[in-house]
Amino acid sequence: ENYFVKMHTNPDVVDAVTRHICEFYLEANERCFEAAGEEIDALFFGNDVGTQLDLLISAELHERFVMPYTRRFVEQGHAHGYQVMHHCCGAIHKVIPKLIDAGVDALHPLQARAANMDAETLARDFKGKIAFVGAIDTQQLLVHGTPEDIRADVRRVKELLGPNLVVSPSHEALLPNVPPENVVAMAEEARAS
Repeated sequence: ENYFVKMHTNPDVVDAVTRHICEFYLEANERCFEAAGEEIDALFFGNDVGTQLDLLISAELHERFVMPYTRRFVEQGHAHGYQVMHHCCGAIHKVIPKLIDAGVDALHPLQARAANMDAETLARDFKGKIAFVGAIDTQQLLVHGTPEDIRADVRRVKELLGPNLVVSPSHEALLPNVPPENVVAMAEEARAS
């Protein structure tokens, strides 16, 4: 909360803190890349800037305070020949064009029930411009649906967003209230041709 307020009241402090944190992670990445050698295929990074309904900050503030560092991480990953996957939960439709322009290769996790993050909207606006990871609803469908409901949704999402899609839950974790048979149905249908 203080960070967001300081974007308005003391932007120089926000820049200094963010720059310091990002420099730390950029250097840590370089050390990991060197130590791992050929074992790395992709750079996965990001942070949540969306809520269920909209961005946590305006698109303008996102461009001012977030995108310069996002671009640096993308450039770093591509300089090493890696694909770059950006993580960001929530309703981030407004900033996806900026992520595409920055060179992000894949977007994770596609929170299916967040505003304008449904498969139909994403396919209409961004299919063929970026790969997608996620799109299977973890808030309602995986928790309360039947295995056949899950299979049908996986087929629908694959049709809309494929072939540049990794079918997975729309959140990075499966919570304990998801029935195991629904996870199996999702995985089996994801592998089906």
